[in-house]
This record gives sequence, structure tokens and C-alpha cells, in this order.
Amino acid sequence: MLRYLTAGETHGKCLTVIVEGFPAGVKISLDEINKALAERQKGYGRGGRMLIECDRAEILSGVRGGVSLGGPIAMRIANRDWENWSEIMGTEESNGNRSVTCPRPGHADLTGGMKYNHRDLRNVLERASARETAARVAVGALVRQLLEEFGMAVKSRVVSIGEVCDTADITEEGFYERIADSPVRFGDPEAEKRAMAYIDEIKKNGESCGGVVEVRVSGMVPGLGSFVQYDRKLDAALAGAVMSVQAIKGVEIGLGFEASRLPGSKVHDEIFYDGGFYRETNNAGGIEGGMSNGEDIVVRAAMKPIPTLYNPLRTVELSDKSVREATVERSDVCAVPACSIVVEAVVSFEIAKAFVEKFGGDCLEDIRSSYESYMQRIREF
Repeated sequence: MLRYLTAGETHGKCLTVIVEGFPAGVKISLDEINKALAERQKGYGRGGRMLIECDRAEILSGVRGGVSLGGPIAMRIANRDWENWSEIMGTEESNGNRSVTCPRPGHADLTGGMKYNHRDLRNVLERASARETAARVAVGALVRQLLEEFGMAVKSRVVSIGEVCDTADITEEGFYERIADSPVRFGDPEAEKRAMAYIDEIKKNGESCGGVVEVRVSGMVPGLGSFVQYDRKLDAALAGAVMSVQAIKGVEIGLGFEASRLPGSKVHDEIFYDGGFYRETNNAGGIEGGMSNGEDIVVRAAMKPIPTLYNPLRTVELSDKSVREATVERSDVCAVPACSIVVEAVVSFEIAKAFVEKFGGDCLEDIRSSYESYMQRIREF
């Protein structure tokens, strides 16, 4: 089974991740992983942390000569700001400075403190921070290299920031290459300008903003996931993974919530055959009955505004329960473009996990043999 675990705090020495179950024989490009990490750090409205960090992954195990070995792959992403926090966040001794005793509304601070009995809420926020997503982006970039061996591609974009929507046609050739150069990952230049102006206004008011991101997986094979048990459904796995990303408050696949407002004839995708089964529409977002149907997987996620505000909300001081203003940690005003890269990563992992589960094998050659046999049967169905 393909799985991963991350470790590390936002101001700790580093982030680490171990990926287990990754097959042997896959060519691994560290440059591709670092490229994804760089994309995560971009975006209009990011905070001062992005001026400090320049994330690069180091592969510690599981790869030799640029090829996966089949054993656990360990990666490390150093925190460059560690030198300023080593006395505060040291694993053996800590001087206790920069403690946090005023929980920030919208963060894990208060509930995490109650759950783990921490009166210094830094012990919560350091791990709950979205800094952890850098490790997940590295994982996504790793497993995408397996998916690409079988013609699958995972792409993300920003659908909206606050009240500003991107109106570009995503079917235009070169769309995803074009948005890579956009500070807000929009395809429409005019909408891009409006989004940046909106972020500027939000920042001036001491506010933050959220938005909607979308991930598409093309080149899909039908039959990933299963209908036989609730915990084998592909859409359930994708929804859970996306909801696990910090600040995500809603997930939809295909038409999503819009399907509830339309009659059935406008929702369900008619089936045709011309040398193979296909659908002329993709309202289901590539998933029917908990399984991929061969059409593009389409997942959207709603990101809430970042809870840390430079015009702080009211909260309570733990020691005396007095009314205070929430602690202001260094933060972004808008991280929606970065969020699209993170959601792209977790979707990539869930597709890769389902793919490895379907086709099995400890090495790429075995997976390819099983895949080709299955695809031949599908063509003859």
C-alpha cells in the first residue's frame, strides 16, 4: 500500500516525510520535486516567510542513481529560519520565549491546547501550521512521476479569489502553461488585475481572503476505486485528502453542489461508443459509483480566509481569561495560488495510491504488465 507520513514544525529544524510502498524502477527527478516546491511559494499576497525560505528537498533514502529502489523514500526540507528559532524550538532545551497564550480564532490553537493539555499554544500552532504542506507537495511531485509513466497528468488552477472569478477558457491550448506565469494563477489577464486589486484592498483593511481552486487529472484509466465498501470509494478518498489540507472548508467533484439545483437530465453524462466507451459531458467529474470512469477527474476545493489577521479579532488570555486581541504570527493575506499547488499534490497522491492498489506489483515492470493486460480487456469489453 502506498502511504506517507510527515513530521516537523513550522519553525523547527526541518520538515521530513517518508513515502512507503512506492514501486521500484521509476525514474525520479529531484528537479521536478523542487520545481513544485518553488510553485507553492509563489502567489500574490504571500507574507514575509516566503522571502526567507527557498524550499528544496533532499532525498535521503529509497532512490539510487535517479531510480526508485522499492524501499521507503525519505525526504527532508530544511527550514532556513531555524537559526533564529533554535533556542526557542530546540528539542532538548527551550528558553520558553515567544509563548502563545491567546488562541487565534479560526486556528487549531484553543482546541489543540485543550486536547493535548498545552498552556503554551505554540506547541499546537507549530505543527498545525500550513508550513507542513511543503512536505506534502514534495510527495505529490514524487508520485506524479509514477503517474506520468502511464500517461496521466495532474494540473491545478485558481477558479476564484474572494469575489473575483477567472473567466478564461481552460480548454484553450497552453492554458496551464500560461497560468504558471500569473501571480494569482488566473488565465484571464483582466480578471488577474481585478484579483490583485482585491487582495491589495483586503490587505489595506487588515483582512485576509480565500478562494476556490481546481485540480484536473487527465489520461485517467477507468476502474480506480471501488463501489463495494465505503472506504474504497475514490471520491471519498479524494474528498478526505483535500479536506485534510489546512484552511479547506469544502470539496466538490464535477458539478458538485450545482448538481443539487439541476434536473437529472442536466446532470448525468450520457454514454456513447465509438471504438470505446466515452461521454460527451463530464458533469460527474470523472467518478461514478466511487470509481474513475475514464474521463478527467475534476476536484474543486474552497479555501477559507487565513485566520491570522493584521487587524486581530478578539480572544481570551488563558491565564486570567481576560479579553485580548489575538496573537499575530507572520502570515499571508492570500495563499489561494499556493493552495492550488497543495491540493494538486494531495490529489496526485490519492490517484497514485488507487493506481498502485489496482495494478499492484513491487516494480514498474510488474505494474506495467498488469496495466497493459487490464487495458486490453477494457478495449475488448
